[in-house]
Amino acid sequence: MRVLASPCYIIGDTHLGVGPPELERRLVAFLRRLPEHAKSLVVNGDLFDFWFEWKTVIPRDHFRTLAALADLRDAGVDVLMVAGNHDCWGGEFLSRDVGVRYQLGAWEGVAAGWRTRIDHGDGLRTREDRRYRALRRVLRHPLSMRAFRWLHPDWGTRLARGSSTASRTYRARDAGAGLRAVAQETLGANKALDLLVFGHSHVPALERMGHGSVYANAGSWLDAPTYLVLTPERIELRAWDGSAQSHRLDAIDRGTEKTLAHP
Repeated sequence: MRVLASPCYIIGDTHLGVGPPELERRLVAFLRRLPEHAKSLVVNGDLFDFWFEWKTVIPRDHFRTLAALADLRDAGVDVLMVAGNHDCWGGEFLSRDVGVRYQLGAWEGVAAGWRTRIDHGDGLRTREDRRYRALRRVLRHPLSMRAFRWLHPDWGTRLARGSSTASRTYRARDAGAGLRAVAQETLGANKALDLLVFGHSHVPALERMGHGSVYANAGSWLDAPTYLVLTPERIELRAWDGSAQSHRLDAIDRGTEKTLAHP
């Protein structure tokens, strides 16, 4: 069984590379504080606005973030990175050199005692994401990745960042309603789940749905940084303000349900 220890912190949609330098400084400060509080960290997609690993080259812009993640691993914090639509070309460097568990596709397991599914959320809406799903199959095909690897890294990075503007600069036009509907359907069909976590919409959310299960979205760091904290007793939505615990925006208690065993 795959397990994430408690307390488990969850962030997503940082899109490093398009925000001001202060964005990465805030994120690195947040990561540096985590060994005092967290046993595990989930990065639920789009940590980078663009990520690609050539055979001997990686993007250099966010060395400090990569170093902070590696230091987290050295400090004993388990780090899971669920790929988003902007950083789905990860591989050996992230897993071997940085030490994160890199997951392409949804993760399912036990997070802080909750039976949990974590998915970035891109391509899940039935109608709205139909064209994107077709494009995703092409972009993630091994032949496409092999062809892109032949581009010089400077040209490849410029091309990728120039083509991704629309999906990184907005909150979902439906204010997250599409992913909320997917969450309701998913939790209704899988009553064994305690918690479903999406990202992608840039809209923070924390809501109890049918059968006592919870839908959560960590939101984005592009404007007002938010994140989730998961313990066996509750899940919290917090806003990062630079302090040790930050500002709690919302919380849902686990209730009287039996918590699964956890490290």
